[in-house]
Amino acid sequence: MALNSAKQRKYLALWNEYRENEKRSTPIDLNESAGQKLTRINNLENDLEAWFKYYFPTHYKCEAAQFHIEASKRIIKNAEWFEVRSWSRELAKTTRTRMEVLYLVLTERKRNVVFVSNSEDNAERLLLPYKAALEANQRIINDYGEQENLGSWESGEFITKKGASFRALGVGQSPRGTNNDAVRPDVILVDDIDTDKDCRNPKIIEKKVNWIFDALYPTRSISEPLLFLACGNIIAKYCCITEMAKQSDFHEVINIRDENGKSTWPQKNTEELIDRALSKIPWSSQQKEYFNNPISVGEVFENIYYNSCPDLKDCDGVVIYADPSTSNNDRAKNKQSSYKSVGLIGVKDRKFYLYKIFLEQTKNATFVEWLYELYLYATKNGVDTLKVWIESNSLQHPFFEQVIEPLIEQLADEYGLNLPVKEDTRKKPEKFFRIEGALEPLNRTNRLIFNIKEKENPHMKRMQDQMLSVSESATVLDGPDMLEGGVYKLSKKQRKKRMSYAFQARNSRKY
Repeated sequence: MALNSAKQRKYLALWNEYRENEKRSTPIDLNESAGQKLTRINNLENDLEAWFKYYFPTHYKCEAAQFHIEASKRIIKNAEWFEVRSWSRELAKTTRTRMEVLYLVLTERKRNVVFVSNSEDNAERLLLPYKAALEANQRIINDYGEQENLGSWESGEFITKKGASFRALGVGQSPRGTNNDAVRPDVILVDDIDTDKDCRNPKIIEKKVNWIFDALYPTRSISEPLLFLACGNIIAKYCCITEMAKQSDFHEVINIRDENGKSTWPQKNTEELIDRALSKIPWSSQQKEYFNNPISVGEVFENIYYNSCPDLKDCDGVVIYADPSTSNNDRAKNKQSSYKSVGLIGVKDRKFYLYKIFLEQTKNATFVEWLYELYLYATKNGVDTLKVWIESNSLQHPFFEQVIEPLIEQLADEYGLNLPVKEDTRKKPEKFFRIEGALEPLNRTNRLIFNIKEKENPHMKRMQDQMLSVSESATVLDGPDMLEGGVYKLSKKQRKKRMSYAFQARNSRKY
């Protein structure tokens, strides 16, 4: 593609940076004998991680996670393969893919690579590190020979001296003419194909998906194996990644944290670093970029109402409701750690108030400590009668008996009190429909109020984000689910009171 002067200057500056970095970072041993060299190359090619580490020291800065290792084994093992990688940001999906593809090309297992992105410029930018490695990586040149082929070495399309070709394409461009000496594309890479803007228009996504399967994929040879590898987060419920995933042999979703709330790549991303990064962005952005969980904000709850709450002792009823979020069914669906939640909820004059909440991905001991903290808070504020309800459905009951109950008993001596804990064994309908049916009418009529004194509390902020993201397709509903449980208990208690008063009134009129 012809570049204007401004783009050309920008490209050259980036190119020189890549090239110099590759050159400086890959020194070679000039005293190595021919025999030693052949042995070393053979050993490296039989040890994929060692090969990556040796030829790409600037990319391989820390040890790979197990999911990296298993992913690369799949790619190398299967010549004919269609995989979609929805790895979180900071999990090296693009870098790992680059090392794998260059391994396949340099060991002559693949010859014709087509690289696709949301635009031709972006495809060229993402292809640039491939070109830099082949041109300036001293270790590649020393072991696999000069790769740069003068006359066939442009930014968006180049062919190595051994005949391996690379071409950058923007989505929608004609992929015809990508043959390399009668060899049709045997590697198709798709990276960064979805954009936020495009995902807001389903017709654009439909058009892009049609292009992928009607024009791009059929450039392959029927009789020769193809590696089709797409990298991209799930940034919308309907996007190119979700549609390619439906056709893939393997769709891998890896979030920044696993189902136990721990870093999926602790060798690189420590818990402290993850906490720091996530603390600076809204919860909805965290879910999209790091947990493959795009949020539809305002679909059920457009606003959350904050106001002053009456004194706890003046409420018609107060309850502590807790959700340990240990449902195996939820974990299977979400593939990420659930949020444990404990809330202090009161009702007065048919208005429901969320006084305080704890909502976080945390360990069970912390969850139990929250129960005691809210109970002490309530009693210090004049509440002399309240129950602590813990959700315990059929999936959660063994967990309550085996884990939560012993922890409660363990802390009883430390806090000097026995919590009035009750299991909520109610058979509950589907989360979304419960939350929508019970909480939306209250919210719409300004009868669901969050404590304004807690508005800046990180736990309350998470609760607000989860409330605003409630939708039928949402996968994280732990805070709203807890609140529905508490509201249900208080409503049930209020109904019993009203029925009791009505019964007494009828009886008094008889006499």
